[in-house]
Amino acid sequence: MTVLEQPGSYRPTPPPAWQPRTDPAPLLPDAEPYRLLGTPAAKRLDPALLRRLYGQLVRGRRYNTQATALTRQGRLAVYPSSTGQEACEVAAALALEEQDWLFPSYRDTLAAVVRGLDPVQALTLLRGDWHTGYDPHEHRVAPLCTPLATQLPHAVGLAHAARLKGDDVVALAMVGDGGTSEGDFHEALNFAAVWRAPVVFLVQNNGFAISVPLAKQTAAPSLAHKAVGYGMPGRLVDGNDAAAVHEVLSEAVHRARAGGGPTLVEAVTYRIDAHTNADDATRYRSDAEVETWRAHDPIALLERELTSRRLLDDAAIRAEQDAAERMAADLRERMNQDPALDPMELFTHVYAEQTAQLREQAAQLRAELTAAGELPGAPEGGPQEGTQR
Repeated sequence: MTVLEQPGSYRPTPPPAWQPRTDPAPLLPDAEPYRLLGTPAAKRLDPALLRRLYGQLVRGRRYNTQATALTRQGRLAVYPSSTGQEACEVAAALALEEQDWLFPSYRDTLAAVVRGLDPVQALTLLRGDWHTGYDPHEHRVAPLCTPLATQLPHAVGLAHAARLKGDDVVALAMVGDGGTSEGDFHEALNFAAVWRAPVVFLVQNNGFAISVPLAKQTAAPSLAHKAVGYGMPGRLVDGNDAAAVHEVLSEAVHRARAGGGPTLVEAVTYRIDAHTNADDATRYRSDAEVETWRAHDPIALLERELTSRRLLDDAAIRAEQDAAERMAADLRERMNQDPALDPMELFTHVYAEQTAQLREQAAQLRAELTAAGELPGAPEGGPQEGTQR
């Protein structure tokens, strides 16, 4: 006989300890994605902010098209374009303070560039040249993360550590809708909520995890609704409305900084280009679907708002486009230069102190390069005996 089967042990309602620990109502997202552009609320927006968002969107679109072209020219091994999602990328970077950290996925090179990273450095990993391509501590941008969602627990750990140290730091972690199906997503949100870590999770719901539509990943009303199960607020926002995404993320960052804990933001957007240059998107979606989303383009939405308020004219539009072309030309010129690579740098920055296995592998590679006369810095005709870098 179990305890519950004993006479008098049954209770018609759960004991107090079983009651909800958090009122779920304030955590629920809006029924529809939050929007600002094209609504009366847009009139209160700062014109300077709107112009800044617009300029970054225009340059971001040109950055995407140039990087895509570089893959066709063999200058990049792969490029996951964020065309169509630029509003999320730009807003994420601009919502942070200088001391904050950005944790991007492999598709978020544009966010890293807007954060201040050199565009060539942002593409170095995708070029296959050298580790991350930049110093994460210098730029407060974590390494571009290729494994799905593994950057989320890292963001929580950094944010929690900063809070314990008393540092004024917020971490913003970006992930796609496919990443929400990973265990790392659950672990990160659960730890963040329990620890009340100052972290913001931005889910860019672009409709597909490569070829798998969202409906085949989850039966939840929205990805933002998942926040309630962890005890944090969920926000649902139009991911192509740059002003709305910036406002929602800024509010979430402010809440985290003030000790309010984490927020999960779902930005509903669309991946106009294929998953990468190696993907054939026509196999799983129609051209008509893509064209429908082109009509909801983030640049066009913001441009319409600015021109209707006479904050942007043809001359200003051309000036932003010219600036974007100059950025693209500089990127193209520098990416067309062959990098000077040292194969021995494969073993740099892997561990603070190399393991025995890495030392063995490094010695083997050095011997092979020496035998082939390909060790960097060696004189023509092969390196001198004992030469090493």
